[in-house]
Amino acid sequence: MSYQEIIQGLRHSGHRITPQREMIIDVLVHSERHLSAEDIYVELEKYTNTIDLATVYRTLDMLWEAGFVSCNEMHTGKKLYATHKHGPHIHLICRHCLRVLEVDPSILDPLGQDVLNRFDFKADLQHVTIFGICSACQALL
Repeated sequence: MSYQEIIQGLRHSGHRITPQREMIIDVLVHSERHLSAEDIYVELEKYTNTIDLATVYRTLDMLWEAGFVSCNEMHTGKKLYATHKHGPHIHLICRHCLRVLEVDPSILDPLGQDVLNRFDFKADLQHVTIFGICSACQALL
């Protein structure tokens, strides 16, 4: 999702577009990786002193609730955010060596359908983290 698409979507849903929100969205859209609120704040500090960390957190929460970014906790223990330009994917993270494997989210399609059928709940399984032990570490344990 592009910068303009996010801005237009926010306007369409009645959100105010402030310069601070624009800068936060710009950092997210142009990042090649998942970012924490602190990562975004540090990046913005290079260009301005008009944004505080609380504003970054509030904006990220708003973007997540509006469906413009994904939020995931990886092995860092922090919430990490990314726009949907990264595409759907699943992270498999080894608890022992912290190796991260990315797999196609279609592997969870049967689960999503089962959840819908049993609970009438449409699960968002486009960006999921699953912790476990990789095959290399299993051999060592």
